[in-house]
Amino acid sequence: MAEGTEIRKLAMIGCGSMGGGMALLFAEHGVTVALNDPSEENMNQLLETAEKDGISDRLEKQESYDELCKSLDTPKVFVFSLPHGSVGDSVVDGLQPYLNKGDIIIDASNEDWKNTQRRQGKLVPQGVYYIGMGVSGGYQAARRGPSMCPGGEERALDMVMPLLRQVAAKDSQGNPCVAKAGMGGSGHYVKMIHNGIEHGMMSALAEAWQIMNIGLRMTYDEIADVFSSWNEKGELKDCFLVSIGADICRQKDDQGKHVLSIVEDKVTQDIDGSEGTGIWSQTEAVRLHVPAPSLTTAHFIRLASAFRADRKQIKEAFGGHFPVEEWSEAKGDKKAVIESLRKAVYATFLASFAEGLNIIDQANKENRWSIDYSAIVQIWRDGCIIKAYHITDMLAEIFKKGNADVDLLHNERITQELATAFPALKEIVAKGMEHNSIIPSLSATLEFLKYSTNTILPTQFYEAQLDYFGKHMFDLKSEPAGKPETGKHHFEWKPA
Repeated sequence: MAEGTEIRKLAMIGCGSMGGGMALLFAEHGVTVALNDPSEENMNQLLETAEKDGISDRLEKQESYDELCKSLDTPKVFVFSLPHGSVGDSVVDGLQPYLNKGDIIIDASNEDWKNTQRRQGKLVPQGVYYIGMGVSGGYQAARRGPSMCPGGEERALDMVMPLLRQVAAKDSQGNPCVAKAGMGGSGHYVKMIHNGIEHGMMSALAEAWQIMNIGLRMTYDEIADVFSSWNEKGELKDCFLVSIGADICRQKDDQGKHVLSIVEDKVTQDIDGSEGTGIWSQTEAVRLHVPAPSLTTAHFIRLASAFRADRKQIKEAFGGHFPVEEWSEAKGDKKAVIESLRKAVYATFLASFAEGLNIIDQANKENRWSIDYSAIVQIWRDGCIIKAYHITDMLAEIFKKGNADVDLLHNERITQELATAFPALKEIVAKGMEHNSIIPSLSATLEFLKYSTNTILPTQFYEAQLDYFGKHMFDLKSEPAGKPETGKHHFEWKPA
């Protein structure tokens, strides 16, 4: 298969909500899809849906790897949509006897990038290409056109890009939201950090929702109207999460009751193993020494939320809780505080992007993936959960030159945006603290901006403590700032 050659047939291994949606999407674009899944029910349901959609002639079940591989063209193209971890290894092991030089595996799972790179290395002797491709937008987008982030060998990417461009989500200008991220496991790495950014944004919006609902005594429908107005103009225009926030607040069941009112306050995906990217993105931030508090605190509240029974026990141990209180603005004109809240949410969204890109940049330098940041911005333009047109418009302008500084806090346009939103963020955090509002990501973003822009940190005292008991050395104020390296000075605070 030469560059640009049409892919007319592929195998979809894993036919759950994401894999099934992508199988139908490929079939809708004229590709014959051979289905393989341990669940016969999954495949049968997919065939039933294909029948309703008028594309059943382009889907077929293949129960064994031998039959599956015999049904494909040369070179064979496989798409994985599997749980992360050992399942992918088992599938690769099962396929390996049937693979030939030039065959292509596109792993569209939310896989750990280290597994991706290990499998790439494992298949090199056979000449088999393994592309790690993050897919975003949820199961609805998988069916209608997702944002896709493929990474791997250039030759393999060139062969699959025509098909991926055809089925990908399109931005407002009609451009596909798929591009070559870089080499190695970069595709899955960037998608992992996308999900970390997503968690920071989701937490900020959830915090704003509770401030309006409890702090300002607003109804779900009133909050929906606010989210809709935010999504229509200004910095939060055309944000996926803001848009669905309005939908969630409005949605009612058959009895006319808001569905949101019966949803428990616990997120379990990090605990039950169904979602690994949130954990991995936080681990990477710490491993690479990148401050990412807007993302990290969002993860911590997810973890705390999962253990609701434990929270109830702790509440009893405290003899009660610290109740989220009504704000004084609840009884008056709320317009001004809602506008400040909008700016605070925007600041946290933008900080989340800055923190996430810094993590990607450090990993890129470490792994030499040659990541194309303008490509990443295009991937994130539409079809994904972190879709935010105002932010990606700015990023597209920054990265179009190709050699831009990835640290957004070095960019004048970004710093101006954050500085403008800072007073509103500070106002919301101050009011939230006063009234026990639960605002981990909003408050962490405020602190991030404070300590990132400050050259008088309390770590001056912290460093002295370390030198006192551990002889960890320190730098002198009279010396140049220098790199993050061990200092050259020690004071004998107390003789041994």
